Amino acid sequence: MRLQRQRWLGFSLTGLVLIMDQLSKAWAVQTLEPGVTRPWLPRLLDLQLVYNRGAAFSLLTGATGVLAVISAAVAVALAIWLWRQRQLPPLQVLAAGLLLGGTLGNGLDRWRLGAVVDFLALVPIDFPVFNLADVSINLAVICLGLSLLRGEQPHEP
Repeated sequence: MRLQRQRWLGFSLTGLVLIMDQLSKAWAVQTLEPGVTRPWLPRLLDLQLVYNRGAAFSLLTGATGVLAVISAAVAVALAIWLWRQRQLPPLQVLAAGLLLGGTLGNGLDRWRLGAVVDFLALVPIDFPVFNLADVSINLAVICLGLSLLRGEQPHEP
């Protein structure tokens, strides 16, 4: 993948994830009542507005400022890393774009609202409520794992 195209794809995916995440959260805040569960996809997914003041699985609850700074630092480091790479395998470009978009989405919530807006609740299992940024971050981890299993390495053009 050519350098300019790789960067364009990675940063375009970042923007797409960020826009979808922020629009979906704005919709959830305007439409849903906190703590009220609304069925959406039967036996799979409910909608439930929650404000998470911690990290994943509500870890570090109450440390919103610290988490906001960490989110910003991770986003800046990841953007610089993606910009500096000469050539990445496609799965790693996908992972970088997804991870950066998800990090920015949740980080923006922390900076603006002091909490992350979550609204997707899995029905079949007891799992923390999540959002599209969380889905994006998890998809990034899967892409990186697949890339590692395939033995892919960044290489020079």
